Amino acid sequence: MSAVATAAANDNRNAAPLETGVASYDEEAVSPAAPIPAPVPAPAPVDKSLALSAVYVVGSVLLFLTQGLGMNLALANLTQIQGSLSATSVEAGWLSAAYMAPNVSLSIALVKIRAQYGLRRFAEISIVGFVIVSLMNVFVSDLHSAIVVRFISGIAAAPMSTLGFLYMLEAFPPARKLTVGLALALTCTTISAPITRLISPTLIEYGQWHALYTLEMALALIALPIIYLLPLTPVPHAKVIQRTDILSYLFVAVAFGCLAIVLTMGRLYWWFEAPWLGVLLVVSIATLTTVVLIELHRKVPLIDIRWIASKEIVHFAAVLLVFRLVASEQSTIATNLYQQLGLQFEQVATLYWIILAAAIAGGLLCAVLMNPQHAERVHVLALGLLATGAYMDSQATSLTRPEQMYLSQAMIASGTALFLPPAMARGFKAALAKGPSYILSFIVIFLFTQSIGSLVGSAAFGTFVTIREKFHSNILSEQIVLSNPLVAQRVNQLSAAYSKVMGDKTLLGGEGTVLLSQQVTREAYILAYNDAFLLAAVIALFALAGLLLHMSYNWLTQRLTDPAPAPAA
Repeated sequence: MSAVATAAANDNRNAAPLETGVASYDEEAVSPAAPIPAPVPAPAPVDKSLALSAVYVVGSVLLFLTQGLGMNLALANLTQIQGSLSATSVEAGWLSAAYMAPNVSLSIALVKIRAQYGLRRFAEISIVGFVIVSLMNVFVSDLHSAIVVRFISGIAAAPMSTLGFLYMLEAFPPARKLTVGLALALTCTTISAPITRLISPTLIEYGQWHALYTLEMALALIALPIIYLLPLTPVPHAKVIQRTDILSYLFVAVAFGCLAIVLTMGRLYWWFEAPWLGVLLVVSIATLTTVVLIELHRKVPLIDIRWIASKEIVHFAAVLLVFRLVASEQSTIATNLYQQLGLQFEQVATLYWIILAAAIAGGLLCAVLMNPQHAERVHVLALGLLATGAYMDSQATSLTRPEQMYLSQAMIASGTALFLPPAMARGFKAALAKGPSYILSFIVIFLFTQSIGSLVGSAAFGTFVTIREKFHSNILSEQIVLSNPLVAQRVNQLSAAYSKVMGDKTLLGGEGTVLLSQQVTREAYILAYNDAFLLAAVIALFALAGLLLHMSYNWLTQRLTDPAPAPAA
């Protein structure tokens, strides 16, 4: 997202029609007391040929895939790779926590690093660092080394999404950067998850952990010449990093990192059972409070706390957070339901192809509709798709198969791709209208609502499913008594499979009871997932109702305040 700031600030210097009368980010970030170096004027933008623009788009997609696959390969295959690392399922969860801890906050620092040292140097160092870290994954042999490498990978991957944004925006003229360019870039951030699900089973079968990250290293090596052969439009840079910026960022990194670990591991260790979770949460709150106190007393703050706490920005952040919660339906609830039903890769492959196609189609439709006048209508369509798809999924049973979820999951994928670009374009323009120094504050909001928000969604829905499973298990177990003739008949049917190898009728009955208990647990989980689907649908419906009320209020206010047309003479 910080890439949008770079491109738009550069366009402002060249009198692009996006925003006018705004100074560059670099100048605003320098303390008033310090001498402001005179930046070199940015070259006027040159329209690229269609073929060259296509090359930039392909390069952007490759960079997004390189970063996205690196993030999702371990997350999507924790169950499969824990054996090769000799780890339990809970221990394997630390691979995700180690990756997210540094990754969720680094874009804040990268904005000023890029502004001070220039785009080209930033891009070249970033891609070389990512290649080196990708190579380190090949030498992982146990859980501890895997956790260390995943932590470093989280650091190295942070610039890759920024470069993906930059190369996508580079392909379009200034007037289309925050419309078509932004829509396509955000669409690319959603396609890595289904692609990971499609390719990782074959890689796991071929070579476990090392095969997964050999692919990541190969993609990084392909991206390396792209960075050197396809230059980005240079932007003026100046000395913008201050000592207090470093202190504030370190506190933000600690706060976001601790929060990411708590949200990732809390459900696995359970929230009130591990005291260290509370310690990390206290550290996160304390460091965030320290950041607020530091930034409130700075003349040129790294993060404008007063602006972030304003009514409009709090409302904007709430909208993005609600969206991220609802969008977690596909990545968290649906995927876990497939695993609970025991579906194999061959059974779900077509579903992920449909999700991928629907996400791309939604992104292309959003690129066509990206217009400030259409933003609220696009959000109505997106929330309608999300609510309808989640409600359709809430009717699942133990006999549900991917074929019954093709339409609902396609609707959710399209709704996800439709919602975010208009919201981001509107929020970014609001920040830039206040001044380029507000861009970094806006990026903090984006990071918190999307990176932390996705972890909140995963943790919240995962916890909700666990609690509801216990509730449904208790209700179903009360009805499983052997005095019931139907229950006794079912136990006999289940135990019949062991009758040829087990002569003891008592042990045979016990095996039938165990199998029936497993079926009860499976049914309880399916009912719990249905409750989670329904909860996501209700959240989306409430958001849709709030949006419609807001649109009606704005329309009515405009009608009441606009002067009545003068009567014809």
